[in-house]
Amino acid sequence: MALDDRTEQLAVKAAQGDRAALDDLLRTIEPDVLRHCSRFLPCRQDAEEACQDALLQVARNIHRFEGRSRFSTWLHVVVANSARSTYRSLKRRSLEQAGELPQQRPDPRRTSVIAGSRVDILDAMEDLEARKPDLIQALVLRDVSQLEYAEIAEQLKLPLGTVKSRIHEARKQVRQTLGESYT
Repeated sequence: MALDDRTEQLAVKAAQGDRAALDDLLRTIEPDVLRHCSRFLPCRQDAEEACQDALLQVARNIHRFEGRSRFSTWLHVVVANSARSTYRSLKRRSLEQAGELPQQRPDPRRTSVIAGSRVDILDAMEDLEARKPDLIQALVLRDVSQLEYAEIAEQLKLPLGTVKSRIHEARKQVRQTLGESYT
């Protein structure tokens, strides 16, 4: 999500308490946030739900944006966390309903190779987060948000070498979880 200078300035004003700037900021970033959530979630409705949650988190937590890094970098973390949280919530709801109702939505693993891959990868990322939570954030920022290593190091307040090491290890762990078909 590369945001222009105007959007970055709106974020600074919103963080300082300017409500009009916050409203303008949310309208401006919504299409990018939705597009980014769609990278995580195969179903458009799920991506829209994650987008709304992310925008709500931005509105509630903009005061925490300190301006030490670009707003777009801060936003990547918020959006990635929201999309992953939405995925976990949907997965939990699906498991709860499995015993109560017949399957109403087709399994995306059987309907689309691309969608199935995303779901499998999200499962692998969720597994990684449970086992090695220190690795997941760097992986998401690099491979999903496509940030540069230096930006990730700045955002996570870690040395560049540590970031590269965590990403390498996270990728290795995810590949092991996904198995032979993804190597």
